[in-house]
Amino acid sequence: MDKIIQHKANFYSPRLNPFLVRLAQFIAPSAVSWFFQFELVVSRECLTKIDSLKNQRLLLLPNHPTFQDPIVMFVLSAQLKQTFYYLAAYELFTSSLGGIVQQLGAYSIRRSLVDRKSIAQTLKLLTQPGCRLVIFPEGGCSFQNDTVMPFRVGAVQIAFQSMSKTVLLGEPVPDLYLLPVSIKYRYTQDMSQVINQTLRRLEQALNLKIVSLSTSYQRLRAIAQAVLVKVELDYELHTDEISTQPWEQRISRLRTYILENCEQQLGIANSTNEPVRERTYRVEYALKTKADALEFEEAIPKSDMLEGIRASNFQLIEKSVKRLLNFDAIYDGYVAEAPTPERFLDTLTRLEREVFDIDKPSPKGYRQARIKVGEPLNLKDFFADYQSSRTHTVNTVMLKIQQAVQNNLGSL
Repeated sequence: MDKIIQHKANFYSPRLNPFLVRLAQFIAPSAVSWFFQFELVVSRECLTKIDSLKNQRLLLLPNHPTFQDPIVMFVLSAQLKQTFYYLAAYELFTSSLGGIVQQLGAYSIRRSLVDRKSIAQTLKLLTQPGCRLVIFPEGGCSFQNDTVMPFRVGAVQIAFQSMSKTVLLGEPVPDLYLLPVSIKYRYTQDMSQVINQTLRRLEQALNLKIVSLSTSYQRLRAIAQAVLVKVELDYELHTDEISTQPWEQRISRLRTYILENCEQQLGIANSTNEPVRERTYRVEYALKTKADALEFEEAIPKSDMLEGIRASNFQLIEKSVKRLLNFDAIYDGYVAEAPTPERFLDTLTRLEREVFDIDKPSPKGYRQARIKVGEPLNLKDFFADYQSSRTHTVNTVMLKIQQAVQNNLGSL
């Protein structure tokens, strides 16, 4: 079987093409305005802060609310006239865009696995003077415009490892700066009509009656309730007793059931102490690996079929994975806390992805992609602490970055 699927690479390295980078940076502002309906807004102060570190190793750590965030960071690199490298999910490189993004400085990571080749590439980059590397520490899209999911510590761990590697060669402890980057989107026009149209489209798809005096928020709650019941029914978890329980409890039960069911079907060890998203990425990768094998099912002896999983089951597991990632960061009250157009449409987009089985819904309107950078942290200042207490220091530094990103989101 290995011979059959060996055309699938397990790592995609950066193949930087300086000419293509310069060309893409030149056309990026107008292209993203047309195709992705946003424009970058970043202060001169923030640009100066990054530019002042242009001769230093720099690890940029942004939040990840949408699929467009890597494009936002590329447009930022264009404004700075600098070249960034990007750590990106392995799945991107198996698409038609894979070759292009490699030439723009991107390379792959297989999430929730010990991807040694990706780690080696990151170490190599971070030991190069003047390197600019972008890593999204949330690990995937949160689909939430002004809150962050817990940051994964891998980026900071590897940064410290790159410094240790330099020290072992007999060189002084190097400067290596971490830069918290906050990305927040704002619609530039009144979105009331778009919200109403999206609500109506979902109501029609779910056969919900519209109560004339209902507010937009009440309609949103009714749609979310219908979707919650639908998903519970899909997994035979809905009962009259459950329908009276708080949403948070029901959502938590669904996540646990769906994840454990996927792990069981794919033969993956259950790691209940790990975050849901980490376990979901492991399921996603296992699913992808086995799906590659099933592309050649006719050439594989039946006795060699993996774990007894048939092609007919893959679609169900794949849908479960999408659901887990789509609703991982959602919680009851997200819109009620701050009923902005952005939060309304964050939630409606999640619901559209579920109801209409859309992976990447089109933008709802023209937006400003606002960026604010925090104060850079020089890991050199933490290196002695790292040598005496690695885990504690890594966690402390990453928490500082996460808090800085969250705080700056509040001011954008």
